[in-house]
Amino acid sequence: MARAWHLTKRPSGMPTRADVELREFTLPALDDGMVHVRNRWLSVDPYMRGRMNDVKSYVPSFEIGKPMTGGAVGEVVESRDPSFQPGDVVVHMAGWRDEAVEPAGNFNKLPAIPGVEPQAFLGNLGLTGGTAYFGLLDAASAKEGDIVFVSAAAGAVGSAVVQIAKAKGMTVIGSAGGTEKCAFVKSLGADEVIDYKSGPVVKSLAAAAPKGIDVYFDNVGGDHLDAALAVAKQNARFAICGMIEGYNSAEPTCLRYIMRVIAMRIRLQGFIYTDYMGRLGEFYQEMGGWVASGKVKSRDTVIEGLDHTFDAFLGLFTGANTGKMLVKL
Repeated sequence: MARAWHLTKRPSGMPTRADVELREFTLPALDDGMVHVRNRWLSVDPYMRGRMNDVKSYVPSFEIGKPMTGGAVGEVVESRDPSFQPGDVVVHMAGWRDEAVEPAGNFNKLPAIPGVEPQAFLGNLGLTGGTAYFGLLDAASAKEGDIVFVSAAAGAVGSAVVQIAKAKGMTVIGSAGGTEKCAFVKSLGADEVIDYKSGPVVKSLAAAAPKGIDVYFDNVGGDHLDAALAVAKQNARFAICGMIEGYNSAEPTCLRYIMRVIAMRIRLQGFIYTDYMGRLGEFYQEMGGWVASGKVKSRDTVIEGLDHTFDAFLGLFTGANTGKMLVKL
């Protein structure tokens, strides 16, 4: 029988195992137009924390007692739709489980890009890479010659932003926690790396960018957003992707330097990946070429087994991952 993670109650603060349960569940009947997929890779992402709350947002909340969902790559086992055949590899949103039966329209065959592994479509060629690509180049209007500050630069999105910015001729300052992660960000081509664990971010960023920053790609919020506001040049552009520092806290994100938005004419642009679904063709073409050639690399943190999916998810909030966090089934 299939198994899936279910939300059993709404978390308060950091989620715990008391909030979820791995249960057996009955797959729907394989009627006409339906496809049965066995998952091979699951994605866990910080935005999933917000879905555990009962609040109106850009993506529906998880329902209590129902299987949770998320990005996944799987193989078609059986199909009642002519668009798919057994053995096809697909990407879809019926993750947090080992098997799924869904309408054919919920699955997408992976584009054929030589040299690219299927799990890349959950990372640099999936939601995280697309978030980095469109956030940097569209939401932040980043261009050649810009000085770009990237928070959580050793994470899935941040590491992609660093490499895209370098591919486009920008100067990059990344922030990461600890010697090993800072070395990883430097290996991606970052010009300067800040260890946010070693002292106040605002002082470190001011030292790394004495002329200021043109672009800030925000994955963190909190003191990183404060630092970016404090060091921003006139007409700086901020792409607000995520604020993981506040995901498990009821306290508001600190904005000590928000008044600089006026004086420096700073543009803050919130965005989400699905804003750009109509432009995936250009993303696959450019990013696919970078990934296939090795110009954009990934370092995945892989956790084995469906049973450990929730542990992998919690690891996102404690710095357990370098690059993309994936679960291999």
